[in-house]
Amino acid sequence: MKQLILSAAALALTSGFALADTVRMGTEGAYPPYNFIDDNGQVAGFERIVGDELCKRAELTCEWVTNEWDSIIPNLVSGNYDTIIAAMSINDERRQSIDFTTPYFPPAASAYLAMGADVADGAVIAAQTGTIQADHVAQSGGTLVEFATIDDAVAAAKNGEADAVFGDKEVLRPFADGQGLVWAGEEVFLDEGIGIGVRKSDTELKEKLNAAIDSMKADGSLNALLTEYFGAEATTF
Repeated sequence: MKQLILSAAALALTSGFALADTVRMGTEGAYPPYNFIDDNGQVAGFERIVGDELCKRAELTCEWVTNEWDSIIPNLVSGNYDTIIAAMSINDERRQSIDFTTPYFPPAASAYLAMGADVADGAVIAAQTGTIQADHVAQSGGTLVEFATIDDAVAAAKNGEADAVFGDKEVLRPFADGQGLVWAGEEVFLDEGIGIGVRKSDTELKEKLNAAIDSMKADGSLNALLTEYFGAEATTF
């Protein structure tokens, strides 16, 4: 699964943070509409808006940093930033290395795009490396080809390097234009939702973010953002 900007106000965190320290929000910056880099070189997208609001509600000073997807967990663990807010699905494998907040995005569909409406058994499937979609292809017996970014995986399906691309349906939606790649096969649900990744030791930070996420769910603002960014058909809380 993808620059520094200051926001909000500082609060003491005793579990891994000193007074007035900044919480560094790590994201990929290459996975629209969740996260991307805008024309001004700033992190933008659904997760930027959600993350800034969570920091405000939790009274945290936050800054945004980007990191390539395939090393995003190791660099959290090693301390290069303090959270992962990058469309990262919650699953047991990742829980072995890091912890997660409560989901800020409900379980969502993964889907195939192909040049035709069918994905035959034994097809070559492109997916972004290190994602739950890549794991699903590998475990289901398909022939997996992995790419560093979702854009590269889509390009492989377009140029015939792969028979289809498999990924988050909301991320693939802009590429389903009906004149090239089209939806193929059935949707698959693979995760427990998307949460913010934190180091296992940062329990107080996790609690503060959980409280802020719960607050956004309770007042309807999180559902409003889900609908704004992902359409009226988006799954909401």
